[in-house]
Amino acid sequence: MKVTIERNSLLKSLAHVQSVVERRNTIPILSNVMFEAEGNEVALTATDLDIAIVDRTGANVVDAGSTTIPAHTLFDIVRKLPDGSEVDLTLEDGERLTVKAGRSRFTLACLDREEFPVMNEGDLPHRFAIAAEELKRLIDKARFAISTEETRYYLNGIYLHVADTEDGPRLRAVATDGHRLAQVEQEVPEGASGIPGIIIPRKTVAEVRKLIDEFEGAVEIALSDTKIRFSFNGAVITSKLIDGTFPDYSRVIPKGNDKELQMDCRLMAEAVDRVSTISSDKTRSVKFSLADDLLTLSVNSPDSGTATEELSAAYTADPMDIGFNSRYLLDILAQVEGETVILQLADASAPTVLSDTIDEAALYVLMPMRV
Repeated sequence: MKVTIERNSLLKSLAHVQSVVERRNTIPILSNVMFEAEGNEVALTATDLDIAIVDRTGANVVDAGSTTIPAHTLFDIVRKLPDGSEVDLTLEDGERLTVKAGRSRFTLACLDREEFPVMNEGDLPHRFAIAAEELKRLIDKARFAISTEETRYYLNGIYLHVADTEDGPRLRAVATDGHRLAQVEQEVPEGASGIPGIIIPRKTVAEVRKLIDEFEGAVEIALSDTKIRFSFNGAVITSKLIDGTFPDYSRVIPKGNDKELQMDCRLMAEAVDRVSTISSDKTRSVKFSLADDLLTLSVNSPDSGTATEELSAAYTADPMDIGFNSRYLLDILAQVEGETVILQLADASAPTVLSDTIDEAALYVLMPMRV
């Protein structure tokens, strides 16, 4: 195999695939990226057995061939080469890959491509396309609430399904970690109405989100009960889905919260951030004291001291005190696009519903804390 490829093109493809490769692997071949050169392009493939990414880019292929190369080592080499340089890759004896650029020369040990695991997609009967901006919105407004608790593996992803609503079927993305919940929806894309409810793993969500930033147009999605495939220009992500049942999240979204607080989202976020400086690292709790058109934020830490801040707010219900985890609250406020955020409350122990005046299709639930 002998290939010449422009450094920036190779770096871009490697950046797409190498992040799938775990830094520590008990299976040596999984530390490698499969490099296939044929025609006028090269295809790079990386996998961790749960997710696989294939990225294609143009190249001058002198001799076709394939091998597997240590992913992170090759990425670091190419990243440090001069911008705009031409990179020559030559496979020698099937075991060594020589990388040349200008006066730089590297020799890397390779592993036989026959050992490289190929993910079997199986049949993917459900197929539809969704605009990259719409998919980005679904991911961004939900993924911060994905649980990282491995014992509750069925919460370690975004639940994507078609929900029946008063306005008809809607494509809905939901994530929760038990402390907060994010729900965001949109019109059902053509061809998606019959999809099963699926849980897309956190790592897959992160990889898809990275590719969206460099892509315009429609993302092609194909899925079954167990696997999903996202197709971009030149890049394809195939992933296993989480084998579990997502809980009935509708039961934790309160319907009768009768106390409403409206205020400037940016001012609230800045004030919460300021007073939480005093709160202990374990709880990060902030107390909300609500009275007529006044919100008082306060933190009382035995170790650090106290902090209070008063804010003007639209609130006319009975006075009440309620506590929130400041980090969780700030994560939600960061997703609000409009100037005003609406909090619907019931009492100090009931979940609070937060919504956006601009994006009515997004809704958030936050569990209170004892303060």
